[in-house]
Amino acid sequence: MDKVAIVTDSAACLPEDVVREYGIEVVPLRFIYAGKVYRDGIDITPDKIYRIFPRAKNLPTTSSPSPGNYYEALEKVAQKHSKVLVITLSSKFSMAFDSAKIAAKIAEEKLKNIVVEVVDCGTAAGAQGLVVLAAAKAARVEGSLTKVTEVAKNVMSRVNLIAFLDTLYYLAKGGRVPRVVAWANSLVKIKPIFQIAPLSGEASIMKIVRTRPEAIKQLLELVKEKVEGKSIHAIVMHSQSLAEAENLKERLVSHFLCDEIYISDFTPVMGIHTGPGVLGIAFYTDD
Repeated sequence: MDKVAIVTDSAACLPEDVVREYGIEVVPLRFIYAGKVYRDGIDITPDKIYRIFPRAKNLPTTSSPSPGNYYEALEKVAQKHSKVLVITLSSKFSMAFDSAKIAAKIAEEKLKNIVVEVVDCGTAAGAQGLVVLAAAKAARVEGSLTKVTEVAKNVMSRVNLIAFLDTLYYLAKGGRVPRVVAWANSLVKIKPIFQIAPLSGEASIMKIVRTRPEAIKQLLELVKEKVEGKSIHAIVMHSQSLAEAENLKERLVSHFLCDEIYISDFTPVMGIHTGPGVLGIAFYTDD
């Protein structure tokens, strides 16, 4: 049986061992710093990108994968597969979906006997990763591109992401929020908790707290409100906060029924906009 190949972008924040285990093809996002182009998660590690921040006058700029980048990935998986599902992060965050659609059209014209489905997952980061992982699991046992796509869309309709930022400074420096907001944040040290609801495609502020312990407590409370006693699939995401991420994972396992749970670095390209200290949970419940 010709299984379905799964392609995604590095915004999915999947652990490397999971990517290898399920044979997921990851197209790296790019960022530019000091005239050099870096591939997300390949040319530089998350820790190194955060070391750049204190000495940078301007933050690195980020770039979506090009149609050519996606075409290279499709050409690679086409060596073993005739059916491909490409899952991109929300089109409200990036041009990745548009690039993947262009690449899919070119691939179907140039490559022999290949069919490509491109899906905007309506979310990002670990939530995107859970959609990708569900599709990759389905592709192991299912040869139908339609059915694997249905699995991905089913998880898309249920996956939540909640996280908090340690500071608004980097969002402001990158022009994502007004600088006056970042200035106020530097005075009162707020920790904004945000969510990306299923299929919303964008982040919204849920709560604002003052300390990291309170923010972590609120994350757990928000998960509890949404899961209502059901078992969960989850990814704990962090940037330079591994110890807290491990502790949060332990608390999730002790408080909830976890069918699967992973810890993952917040990908460097996304970290450019959020800064270090991000901690969050992506999760969904079974039907």
